[in-house]
Amino acid sequence: MTATTGIAAATPTPAKASMREWLGLATLALPTFLVAIDMTVLHLAVPHLTAALRPSSAQLLWIVDIYGFMIAGCLVVMGTLGDRIGRRRLLLAGAVFFGAASAIAAIAGSAATLIAARALLGISAAALMPSTLALLTDMFRDNRQRGVAIAIWSSMFMAGTTIGPIIGGALLEYFWWGSVFLLNVPLMLLLLIIAPFVLPESARTRGGRLDLASAALFLCAVLVTVYGVKHVASVALDLQALSTLAAGFCLGIMFVYRQTTLSDPMLDLSLFKNLRFSAGLATQFLTIFAVATPYFLSTQYLQLVAGLSPLEAGLAMLPPMLAGIAAALLAPTATRILHPGSVTGFLMLVAATGFALLALVPAEGALQTVLGGLALITIGSSATMALIVNIIVSAAPEERAGEASGLSEMSGEFGMALGLAVIGSLATAVYRNQVAQSLPETFGANRTMEAMESLGNAVTAAGQIDEKKGEELLVVGREAFVAGLSLSAVIGLVLALALAALAFRVLTRVPE
Repeated sequence: MTATTGIAAATPTPAKASMREWLGLATLALPTFLVAIDMTVLHLAVPHLTAALRPSSAQLLWIVDIYGFMIAGCLVVMGTLGDRIGRRRLLLAGAVFFGAASAIAAIAGSAATLIAARALLGISAAALMPSTLALLTDMFRDNRQRGVAIAIWSSMFMAGTTIGPIIGGALLEYFWWGSVFLLNVPLMLLLLIIAPFVLPESARTRGGRLDLASAALFLCAVLVTVYGVKHVASVALDLQALSTLAAGFCLGIMFVYRQTTLSDPMLDLSLFKNLRFSAGLATQFLTIFAVATPYFLSTQYLQLVAGLSPLEAGLAMLPPMLAGIAAALLAPTATRILHPGSVTGFLMLVAATGFALLALVPAEGALQTVLGGLALITIGSSATMALIVNIIVSAAPEERAGEASGLSEMSGEFGMALGLAVIGSLATAVYRNQVAQSLPETFGANRTMEAMESLGNAVTAAGQIDEKKGEELLVVGREAFVAGLSLSAVIGLVLALALAALAFRVLTRVPE
């Protein structure tokens, strides 16, 4: 008994967080909030920027997903940089560049300029994001408080997707589409003012070497592979697509090999030997991968099919998003009764039900079905994220929490961007094929090609021809769009069921 008492006494009790730490948590939530806003507000702005910039379907996808790919490609190198110069310092530098890139995006006069601005935004966001979770884990040492803090931090992404569309919708009612990017500027200024007072500087004693060659290999592997996937979906599985995919695969292998040969690798692959960590990371990636495209297409459905204004679409999204936030905050409580793996499995079944509803959506009169499906998907996915992030971070040794945080955020961003690229490209291919097969020759090749680019272009074209032909074009375009939405939902359904099986069979066997 004495020995046991002595051991217990020798183990220091983690200090409870003070008011400064909780204010720091609110400050760290701002970058997460902005990342969500920047993705979801753009979804509502798609019809407006399509009318203004007239991007092709490929350009439209790049406008949406280049942001996430640049974040995913740069997160690890930015995490290493934060270890060297200090995470708070990197956070503040990222805020400056993020605000500047937002202003450039707001005044973009062409699709190419907007794609470039979104790429710069992604690089800046990658400087912001690795610091947030790493600083949070440093600030909250008590396990219970850390779980609550991570749940609040995770729910901020859902808060961004909730408030962002409403603010963005209001802006789009009265201003041009670029105004949605200006939301970032005042919030970045607020972050720059508050952060020095409430956030501690947190740098590792031994910062990892900044390996630019590894960073370049990883980013090139991602972008080359995605280009190949887009080519398959929009053109064909031809020699160009096969060679591009092979090049991306080879670059990925070179990246992994380089990490195994460096004495101080940019990415320590030994973390993946931990089953709890690897299963959590896979669950996070595949969940966001499955959700990204159905969510994106559903926001367009509200405007282009259901006929809601941007503000009305934002308000319609409010109940599903609020349900997701509530689920994320309540998820840690459920783990006091059931194993986190079991809770995750049940949540994935809830999301699967939502995907099933979306897969059955007709082209007309289905607003409640769409919103109901989105509510179930949001509840399942957002609560899962709140649990999985805690699983990932707690699975890593304390001295490597920053690296685990970077990998977690990279997995989420990469899942979002790759989901939009892969499933989004497949949905686009379905849309284009169905429009091409359904429109009669009397529409003319040029008008048919324009309508095939996107539903937004079809709506614009319908307003430029006589009413009867315009209505016919809208019917064809909306049915083709819903077919693409249904395909994305079926893919999401399959993935959600697979993730439920993974949670019940693997995560439940991992010690808490």
